[in-house]
Amino acid sequence: MGKLPEQLLLSELLRRRVRCHQGLDHGAGLQVWMHPPVHRVLGWISRPSAFGSRRLVWKLNQLRGLIDLEVLVQGEPAETEQGVVERLPCLIEAEVLDRRQQPMGTLADAAIELATGRIRHYLLSRSDPRLPGSSRWRLSLDRLVDQQPGRVWTNVEGLDDLPLARASVRQDVLRRSRRWREQMQQVSGRFEEKLEGWLEETPWQEPGSPPEPAQQEAQPSRSRDDDPWI
Repeated sequence: MGKLPEQLLLSELLRRRVRCHQGLDHGAGLQVWMHPPVHRVLGWISRPSAFGSRRLVWKLNQLRGLIDLEVLVQGEPAETEQGVVERLPCLIEAEVLDRRQQPMGTLADAAIELATGRIRHYLLSRSDPRLPGSSRWRLSLDRLVDQQPGRVWTNVEGLDDLPLARASVRQDVLRRSRRWREQMQQVSGRFEEKLEGWLEETPWQEPGSPPEPAQQEAQPSRSRDDDPWI
């Protein structure tokens, strides 16, 4: 059984299938069960079958371990219907507004303490939160002004006012490309400096021009009689 971490992203919990202590598969996580006024996760809901409206509600304290793509639970769930689940208050996928009440993005995820269910911070997505690899910005609770199901108000000026928690695949590529260009410019700059220094130290002489005085002194004087070929 995998040891439970101190903190876990909600998406990591929901994407796993639920398996109870009897070894039964109770389906994949479907939705979080939370109490928005105090930003606390109470549990989550799984769908035991692709057909039908039957849903299973699990308390967070029933969580016992994590194995690959499965979450292990202890005890029996509470049964409910999809209609009830849809009426549960939830801030995930809520629209996030800045100080000027302009949309910034969507609450895509949350970091939760597994021991207490307390939400440490939310993750905001500018694009569709269901798209893999999209960027995430960290939104701490002290930046929230008010909230209701489907909408959250903040005192944030804009996305630039939030720390980037995870860059998108495109941003990663752009950042690596920019870093590569900067390294190449540094290498090119150092080469040019060495080349300029070498050119300054090397005496150049135009073809056909008389030798420098130092070169003349260095050449031995030779008379016509000393020439062995004459």
